[in-house]
Amino acid sequence: MSNSEQWIIPLLEEARANGLERQTRVYPSSGGKFTLDGRDVINFSSNDYLDLVRHPHVIERSRQALELYGTGATSSRLVSGTLPIHAELEARIAKEKGYPAALVWGSGFLTNAGTIPVLAGRDDLIFADKLVHASMIDACQLSGAKLIRFAHNDVESLEKRLQDFPGTGRRKLILTESVFSMDGDLAPLRDIAALAETYEAMLMVDEAHASGTFGPHGAGLIREFGLEKSVNASMGTISKALGGYGGFIACSENLRKLLVQSARALIFTTSLPPAVIGAAHGAMDVLDASPNLGACLQANADYFRNLLKDGGLDTLQSESQIIPVLIGENAKAVAVSQKLREKGIIAPAIRPPTVPAGTARLRLSVTLAHLLDDLETAAHHIIEAVKTA
Repeated sequence: MSNSEQWIIPLLEEARANGLERQTRVYPSSGGKFTLDGRDVINFSSNDYLDLVRHPHVIERSRQALELYGTGATSSRLVSGTLPIHAELEARIAKEKGYPAALVWGSGFLTNAGTIPVLAGRDDLIFADKLVHASMIDACQLSGAKLIRFAHNDVESLEKRLQDFPGTGRRKLILTESVFSMDGDLAPLRDIAALAETYEAMLMVDEAHASGTFGPHGAGLIREFGLEKSVNASMGTISKALGGYGGFIACSENLRKLLVQSARALIFTTSLPPAVIGAAHGAMDVLDASPNLGACLQANADYFRNLLKDGGLDTLQSESQIIPVLIGENAKAVAVSQKLREKGIIAPAIRPPTVPAGTARLRLSVTLAHLLDDLETAAHHIIEAVKTA
């Protein structure tokens, strides 16, 4: 290592000493079950909630797009990177989400990073739930707007923050997720939408973990609650329940036009490859043909969660396919995760700064690849591992 990089060593040593060392692992597959080192493994680290990553129809639609358009879009959306297949997907997303328009981006992170600085600038105010995704927080910093945090899923806390800034003449933007990515709980969207209307604020909701898993045909919680007219920007991803890659915003025609005009994360990024867009169409085809996949997933998640709770484990306020098991200490969470790995169960340890200090946990993602027998076996091992750690 050159002398100019010596400063890296103490940072790595500090992370290791605090139980916060991270590393990539190579897995033979990204699905909910696979074989690793000759052993069948139950994988709870995958966001392939509907088990679509290797679905034959999704793969076939991807292959068709690859053969028709080639391997890449070759340029940004505003140059020549918008192919017919991109426009068709946006029209389809808009219809499913119940909005006049939609815009597809290179990733979920880019979607938030590009949209939020357009909605709010240096003279504006952003009110964000304390547990919104890192991409939203980074986007707030990019925007230059004043960031005001409110207590997680606490409507009274949000209203107090809004009351602190009456009649300022600034644009106001409220940010939340519908299904929170680390706690698996649901936002009180109806109440938040009502406050947005009362205080003349815009509302943006990250539905990355609700798209495909809640609502009619997997359209999400905004659609399920009929809040399309109350939520200015409905964000979602193609990279979780839809089994592919990319992000999107469903919104008004005018907001879409403004994003195309101003969003740097869209303007200066190469468009998604056609095969990725084809896979997204394939996933939506499957949801159209089997609209109850999300409901089946939630039923399985409820069953698994109840097994864990009956075993004395703390699953926080989870109401979705994301089920945390609270451990507390970083080192203990890592030890439990490793013990489960030895039993053929991949249950990742999530530690700060991804979650607040003192709340290290296992984050379990239930997918449709997991049969009830798998969930029962896993629950037994998880309960035993936590109690004996």
